[in-house]
Formats: sequence, structure tokens, C-alpha cells
Amino acid sequence: MKSVLIIGMGRFGHHLCQKFVELDNEVMIIDNREEALEDMLPFVTSAQIADCTNVEVLKSIGIGNFDVCFVCIGTNFQSSLEITSLLKENGAKYVVSKATRDIQAKFLLRNGADEVVYPDRDIAQKVAVRCSANHVFDYIELNSEYGIYEIPVMDEWIGKSIVEVNFRSRYKVNILGCKQGEETQLLPMADHVFEENEHLMVIGRKEDVRKILG
Repeated sequence: MKSVLIIGMGRFGHHLCQKFVELDNEVMIIDNREEALEDMLPFVTSAQIADCTNVEVLKSIGIGNFDVCFVCIGTNFQSSLEITSLLKENGAKYVVSKATRDIQAKFLLRNGADEVVYPDRDIAQKVAVRCSANHVFDYIELNSEYGIYEIPVMDEWIGKSIVEVNFRSRYKVNILGCKQGEETQLLPMADHVFEENEHLMVIGRKEDVRKILG
């Protein structure tokens, strides 16, 4: 269990809050709009209506007690930058700030952010990859060269084991898991036999995965 502070309860802040609560973490939320907090009040540890560009507000909530602080302000970059800087100056252990452009990320990192996330960009890239490639059910980008893909079992693999297909040597990617319906087997053994309607989670270079998919 971790102690989490989320500043800014827009769409991204809401999704973040819901997931942290679901994972049994202690979550405090702050926004300067009361209506932005209302639907999450029954679930979070605490909530406060406040302007976090005011350093006294941050000092009053004990910034250093949180394991991670998220700055999820998307419409006012100046405020996001100020809050990120104030959090770090006042003892925040780890600050994650939201950005929409690379130039914003550069300023945030220079002003105290330990990590910058691009939720809109990441979702757009994920959807674009999934919809432009044949048979990609899910996708996580690791860097410019590597990714994790959820792909179907090819017809020629059905009834054969991983070692029989000679998967790693033949395709130059690794299998992280095999998924059948809601059941997922992580790191399957070499004698795992591929089944019809099975999905694979594979990790490797993007160009190598594309070759598998044709």
C-alpha cells in the first residue's frame, strides 16, 4: 500500500484515482473545484478544495508523507509547472507530472518532476498501432524500437509447442504470456502447446513483430 496525492481531478486524475483506490492505496485528492471532487469522496482517504499554487496549502498537507505526488493539471500549464516546482521544494519524494507536448515535459523535468507522462499521446499511439496493424489486440510501447504486443496464435502454430515452433530463434521475439479467455499463463514453458483462439503477449523489436503479423 502506498500513500498517493493527486492534484487536479480532470479525466486523467479521475482514472488515476480510481485505479489507485482499486489497488488498495491511500489516496488524497485536491482540486480548486468542488464539483471535480464530489464523485470520488466516498472512496478516497481525504479530499480538499484548494489552490496548490499556494505554498501554504502544500505545507499544510505534509507533502513529505506521500510516496508519490501526481500533478494532473491539463489546461493550465503555468499552474502545473508552479505546483511541480513547489512540491519538490517542499519535500515531495517523487513527483509525476502530466504533459501534452515535449516542450512542456522539458520544463517540468527541469523544475522538479521526477517523471512526466503523456496520457493523451500514449493512448493515441496505442490506438493507432492497434488499428493500423493486422491482428494486434493490445500494445505497450517500451521505446522507439521495442514494444509489447498482444497477438493471436497463427494457424501454423496450432497444436505445436513453443520449442517445436522454435519461436525465439525463428521470430527473434520472446513470449511473456499466453492468454485464453480471461486466463493468462505468464512465462510459459517451452513445452506449452499453442491452441486455437489463444493470444500471445510478446516482447521484441517492432519490426520483428510486424514480420510475424505479415
